Amino acid sequence: MLTRRLFCGCLPLAAAATFASTPSHAQSAECAVYTRERQSSVTPDQALELLMEGNKRFVAGETVNCDLIAQVRATAGGQAPFAAVVGCMDSRVPPELVFDQRIGDIFSVRIAGNFVNTDMIGSLEFAAKVAGVRAIVVLGHSSCGAIRGAIDKVELGNLTATLANIRPAVDAATATGERTSGNAQFVQAVADANARMAAEMLTSRSPILSEMVQSGALRIVWAMHDVSTGHVVFQG
Repeated sequence: MLTRRLFCGCLPLAAAATFASTPSHAQSAECAVYTRERQSSVTPDQALELLMEGNKRFVAGETVNCDLIAQVRATAGGQAPFAAVVGCMDSRVPPELVFDQRIGDIFSVRIAGNFVNTDMIGSLEFAAKVAGVRAIVVLGHSSCGAIRGAIDKVELGNLTATLANIRPAVDAATATGERTSGNAQFVQAVADANARMAAEMLTSRSPILSEMVQSGALRIVWAMHDVSTGHVVFQG
């Protein structure tokens, strides 16, 4: 019996066609786009659970196959994502794939080093207060080149200013051994500190997001993605 184990190209065309013609009830629900009504029925805790369950499917190779063009048409008139993810621009960590989400499900804000600044905080205020997301996740990852660059104080054009945003995490991190990019433990400690501090900054620098968290309308957490396994561990 066919299951939802469907990566691009992993099933023969005939099997894929059979699968597509007989979608399960669960698959149909997971492929439904988020409307305002559906979004409003999701609590902040449930929003995080949806991301956790999606990552489990991703790691297990059981991602849900949906008609993305149908989702394009269904979301053409508006959007109502249930979560926002602040992630690194690293090509190995695309939030929609890592959390097995589809068109219209999440806002994805990406920059080298997954830090936040005024522009990104403003974008997330829009996502939460105006567009109605229920959860914000700051997603760091292992073996991050931006983290190593910040540790090494790399200077290269505009990248110099970009990496300066990560320096507070370098100063705050603690680990055994040398405080260099050659110390994998220290690199990970900085990545953890950077994601945690970014999540904390969202409420310390935004009265809008802080009030939403205090009222229970929003949850903000940080998480760490392991690029060697695809597994995401949630914190906070």
